[in-house]
Amino acid sequence: MDTTEGTAAIDEYIAQAPSRARADLARVRAIIRAVIPEAVETMSYGIPTFDIAGKHVVHFGGFARHVGLYPTPSGMDAFQEELAPYVRGKGSVRFGLDEPLPADLIRRIVEYRAEEVRAEIDRQR
Repeated sequence: MDTTEGTAAIDEYIAQAPSRARADLARVRAIIRAVIPEAVETMSYGIPTFDIAGKHVVHFGGFARHVGLYPTPSGMDAFQEELAPYVRGKGSVRFGLDEPLPADLIRRIVEYRAEEVRAEIDRQR
């Protein structure tokens, strides 16, 4: 999927998300775009995804009661203490819609994952 198609698909995903989640979804997307402007927007696993050189950096999604961020297990492990107040899975975290979105934490997680992916790409060269 090229960048234009991915961007349009994410636009559509956000537009069709539960109304309460849309603003937070747009904000998460803006944070990710600011951190990794070279990333390609696509859809993977049915949710918005940002890739660098074809490798997934981070996914996000919107639901009736939360916005989910999926930075893989390594992204979760690196921020374990700061993510402790949130509902978490092995590679995911939920940010409740009734709470302020932790924008700085999201930014730092995305920065971490982007550096991790870039290092992996460099090792493969």
